[in-house]
Amino acid sequence: MAVASLLTLIDDIATILDDIALMSKLAVKKTAGVLGDDLALNAQQISGVTSDRELPIVWRVAKGSLINKVILIPLALFISAVWAKGVLLLLMIGGLYLCYEGVEKVSHSLFHRHKPIKAETVEQSAEKAKQSIQDFKSLETEKVKGAVRTDFILSAEIVVISLGTMVGASLLDQFLVLVVIGIGITFGVYGLVAGILRLDDLGLYLIQKPEQFYKRMGCHILKLAPYLMKTLSIVGTAAMFLVGG
Repeated sequence: MAVASLLTLIDDIATILDDIALMSKLAVKKTAGVLGDDLALNAQQISGVTSDRELPIVWRVAKGSLINKVILIPLALFISAVWAKGVLLLLMIGGLYLCYEGVEKVSHSLFHRHKPIKAETVEQSAEKAKQSIQDFKSLETEKVKGAVRTDFILSAEIVVISLGTMVGASLLDQFLVLVVIGIGITFGVYGLVAGILRLDDLGLYLIQKPEQFYKRMGCHILKLAPYLMKTLSIVGTAAMFLVGG
């Protein structure tokens, strides 16, 4: 009797896992467009800091992204059960915020690109050097906060789109699928972001290899990296409008 009950339990678990795998696969396909925007936007937002701080910043943003999903998944399930249209309303507000951020970036690029350089005295240069450490810390904190805020909206998009593919599924299945997608997407996206930001290190590593093939590959990567980051900056800004719309 106990063996039969155990086999039944194992069969039920296998069925649930199979359903979760199928729904997760469908949800990932539906959210592929948002994932591409998420990757470009996060790489663009985190770039621009010193090389030794890139990975710590990516890790901080990734932890913030996981916290976002811990908040969003139960909230989305609750709102969809109580008031389905409330989820769409929240997405509209988030979209407006992304469009605002996009307009701010475009206006800053157009109207604040060239600033006059003023001559500095030795005292002013020394004072500026003293403040540099605090400035770097402030810049890092602002980048992390901005990236986590943007991730919150993009994560909400992903959660809602994923929920739309699970109409009729049980609450437990919906929860488990969203957890699997949330964890997988977070580590997948920010793993790729970390790889993109460290392309220059990969290029330098390959240049030090004795084989000419690796040296040439390293040179090409170093030449490509600045253009890639510039492209990601443009694509990331465009993604704000695309996701916001």
